[in-house]
Amino acid sequence: MKEIVILNPNRVVFGEGSMQRFVGDFVEKGFKRLFLLSITELSHALVPFLNTLTSQGVEIVIDESIVGEPTFDDFNKTLEKAIAFNADSVVGIGGGSVLDVAKLVAAQLKNTQTLDEIKGIGNLKERQIYVACIPTTSGTGSEVSPNAIFVNELGEKVGIISPFLVPDAAYIDPVLTVSLPKSITAATGIDALTHCLEAYTNKFAHPFVDLYALEGVRLIAKYLKRACDNGSDLEARAQVALGSMYGGMCLGPVNTAAVHALSYPLGVEYHIPHGLSNALLLPYVMEYNIETDASKYERIAEVLGAEKKATSKETALEGVKIMKQLIADCGLPLTLSEAGVKEESIPQLAEGAIKVQRLLKNNIREIAVEDAVAIYQSAF
Repeated sequence: MKEIVILNPNRVVFGEGSMQRFVGDFVEKGFKRLFLLSITELSHALVPFLNTLTSQGVEIVIDESIVGEPTFDDFNKTLEKAIAFNADSVVGIGGGSVLDVAKLVAAQLKNTQTLDEIKGIGNLKERQIYVACIPTTSGTGSEVSPNAIFVNELGEKVGIISPFLVPDAAYIDPVLTVSLPKSITAATGIDALTHCLEAYTNKFAHPFVDLYALEGVRLIAKYLKRACDNGSDLEARAQVALGSMYGGMCLGPVNTAAVHALSYPLGVEYHIPHGLSNALLLPYVMEYNIETDASKYERIAEVLGAEKKATSKETALEGVKIMKQLIADCGLPLTLSEAGVKEESIPQLAEGAIKVQRLLKNNIREIAVEDAVAIYQSAF
């Protein structure tokens, strides 16, 4: 069996009340200058927790400037604030964008490497500042992953992936996701499901990660519609959050593949949110890959609840139907045209996707430019 390296936070706390646990843990560690990245929607809800911290002598600077997928310019401005404050700790409370920025700010506060030197896989060599992540969406899994994704000056998505971006601690409290709108619940949930599905069907899949991947697919597929239909359904919120965490645990050792690679240009060209981009492409990449290896997708179909058919391919295709139905049931569009994508931009999208070789190399079926064009057309 091939080697695999599993890097998770030293402390993972999951369940209702995790925010209170975070406060106690933070006070115990003795940090006194907290740089907190958060979102305006949480301002009121965080007051009692922040009051407890300040009563213990913790000075806090709150930054709520990250409102979309972060650019490197956004990051640099945020880092300058953290440096000016002389932070001794960083905490991110929000969606994946906020968590990604928080992780990189912590890494770069005392780092001698430049931003250009750390871009890519394995180039970041140190992090001296404590960082904890507390997600408010069940989507990216950034709270347990070594990944941070940013948009460069050309509008392209660039990954910084390093063991030093795995947070010191993650606190996943499903209560924080209750206020999420249905559309964001749906899109981030499908994103998390895609992390799991692409890890299991990956060229570099591993039995250790398969456990997380398959259970993540099962949980999200079973509970996402409930979470979308009733945002206050805490059981559904918790199960989707757990599946999302499993997806994040898949990202370091295995990572994603063609769905994510093809989704990136949709964000660049049309500013379609990342989770929705994945939802628009997932069933069509599944159909494309089934032609090469139906067995993996047969297992996915079984986890999704498909009845076994005469052949692996037939069963796998039943899984695609169930996936399309789930996406539709959650209120998301099923085609690129519904999302406002113009057919004449498909060649440009394909050219953009083919550049994301760090993910395409993981796909079980090779994808050239003409293949990317065909997938976009099938999704149109």
